[in-house]
Amino acid sequence: MALRVIRTGNDPVLRQVAKPVPVVNEAIRKLLSDMAETMYHAEGIGLAANQIGIAKRIVVMDIGKESGLIEMVNPEIIEKSGTQRSVEGCLSLPGISGEVTRAAYVRVRALNRQGETFEIEAKDLLARCIQHEIDHLDGILFTDYLTSEQIRRDESYASEAQQ
Repeated sequence: MALRVIRTGNDPVLRQVAKPVPVVNEAIRKLLSDMAETMYHAEGIGLAANQIGIAKRIVVMDIGKESGLIEMVNPEIIEKSGTQRSVEGCLSLPGISGEVTRAAYVRVRALNRQGETFEIEAKDLLARCIQHEIDHLDGILFTDYLTSEQIRRDESYASEAQQ
């Protein structure tokens, strides 16, 4: 496994629409492992392949005891319902947050690391995380849902970054 560099800010790869993975092979399994290691190291709860500069439809997430590590290749939301509104942040937009409205429930179909199709139902934080990460695969950032007035900037982070 290896730590990957998380792309931030206006990096063009964050706006690319990721391509489907034609086959889950050893290279994809290594990428999944690298992504999980990178996410944990950055203390995040989700990471999309775009965020490490790879425009493939792959995400990893872990919201804690409730879910454990979830790996998805070619994830597709097949059902969603309800609404929830909560603050989101992003490893690719450090020091920035904002309240985003998303579906409260989602059902997703994806491939696992063996290339087998599976479905997962999620609500609350896990549903939010899944939607956030799948948005990355479509070149969408959480700030796209917000006006400039709704975006919160952590000034202490900005001053730390300048040092």
